[in-house]
Amino acid sequence: MDPMAGPDAAAGSLEPDVCWQAVHSRDARFDGRFFAGAVTTRVYCRSVCPVPFAKPNNIQWFASAAAAERAGFHPCRRCRSAASPGTPAWLGTSAVVSRALRLIAEGALDSGDVQALAGRVGLGSRQLRRLFVEHLGASPIRIAITRRVHFARNLIEETDLPITELASCAGFRSIRQFNHAMRATTGESPTELRRLRSSPEGPTPRPGLLVRLAYRPPFHWRGLLGFLESRAVAGVESVQSNAYRRTIEMDGVAGAMEVREDRAERQLLVTIELPRYESLMQVVERVRRMFDLAADPLQIASQLSRDATLKPLLAAEPGLRVPGIWDGFEASVRAILGERLADRAPKAALVRLVRTFGKPVTTSIPGLTRLFPRPQDLSEADLTTAGIRGRAAVAIQALARAVLNRDLTFEASLNLQDAIARLRVVPGISQPMAEYIAMRAFGEPDAFPKSGSKFPIGTESWRPWRAYAAMHLWGSLEGRRLAQKRAAQKLLV
Repeated sequence: MDPMAGPDAAAGSLEPDVCWQAVHSRDARFDGRFFAGAVTTRVYCRSVCPVPFAKPNNIQWFASAAAAERAGFHPCRRCRSAASPGTPAWLGTSAVVSRALRLIAEGALDSGDVQALAGRVGLGSRQLRRLFVEHLGASPIRIAITRRVHFARNLIEETDLPITELASCAGFRSIRQFNHAMRATTGESPTELRRLRSSPEGPTPRPGLLVRLAYRPPFHWRGLLGFLESRAVAGVESVQSNAYRRTIEMDGVAGAMEVREDRAERQLLVTIELPRYESLMQVVERVRRMFDLAADPLQIASQLSRDATLKPLLAAEPGLRVPGIWDGFEASVRAILGERLADRAPKAALVRLVRTFGKPVTTSIPGLTRLFPRPQDLSEADLTTAGIRGRAAVAIQALARAVLNRDLTFEASLNLQDAIARLRVVPGISQPMAEYIAMRAFGEPDAFPKSGSKFPIGTESWRPWRAYAAMHLWGSLEGRRLAQKRAAQKLLV
């Protein structure tokens, strides 16, 4: 059973060892997936609560806030456990607030107002404001402004974008609104904050907007880049000069990006090239997920290293990340072709698919000339023109139609089971395929796409980090294949 199983899961169905690992990691990806109740104080907390937890024998675990309250526990005032975002089984009003929070994170209040947001969750604007104050202690607008201010401050400190354009990128409708929000939150105007920043060192790798994204070391950049390079689709992606590059599209605006590592400053240098930057926040969040910047590699390694099989692999490649992907639909198409055409060059089929159905795009990066096809490009297309037929073609078209009909969405999942359940509604997506997509598209750290007898069966001790175990095992298998190939080449000489 999944340790973060579902709405009415009993406390006993949660696995304490797995929960403690998530608590110690302080990984925000587990926030709201389970709750810890202190039997001495009868208070329950989120996994990221700043207050130290009670001793293990004084903790009771719950799969939802509602379950904790039914057992007589009260929400923690420090972490506001009753209003935890992303909770897998929120009931009633908390589910509405959770949905609204996700929409705000996706930019719903950047282009719309509270009334429109309330309509999307089936409420009146006054009722939605009341629920936000009740659950979060702040209005929807205040939460959206705080998000914009924090993002804008990063842009001020990390880019040379003009202040007027920067305000628009961060979702503010006017310079006056922007200046007021920045002063109210930081005590300084945008111009003063820029004057105070230290001058960035080093040239911008390419024309475009440079954003610096910090990571927790160690960071196995070479391993991550190698994974992406071996799967790069010509026209859409390239890996050259120790950098990853690809075409991107957000809200109908197409462009490209380049990602490099700045090891000295423990950050990634992301150059984003778009004609407009209204969707910059969403682009940056996708980059964070693609390069697994939320991970704490030391915490993950401390648990996985207890396994004798994994210990030498972790020591050989410290800081190995789980590579994400730009788009969930793209991840699913790749997974289908990888499984259905395993013996017939799936990568070549992807290249043909992009050349046939991918829209042309102009970028400053040589070789990046196409966008990956969208669902509307493939739902009724004759895939045989790209050399794709049979079960692979049927599965891709079923996938495209499911996305267009909103039967399948790639919004943040509530938990691993939720992500897999969404994917399995598409005919042709198997359990291992769903686990792989959940790992790369949803960023599920406990997804484990084992196939056949390649991986050990006993993986429960690796939870909740099985995706990282899978990456190390894949790396080991690929390393062995390369070694065997080199040995065979020597014999031929």
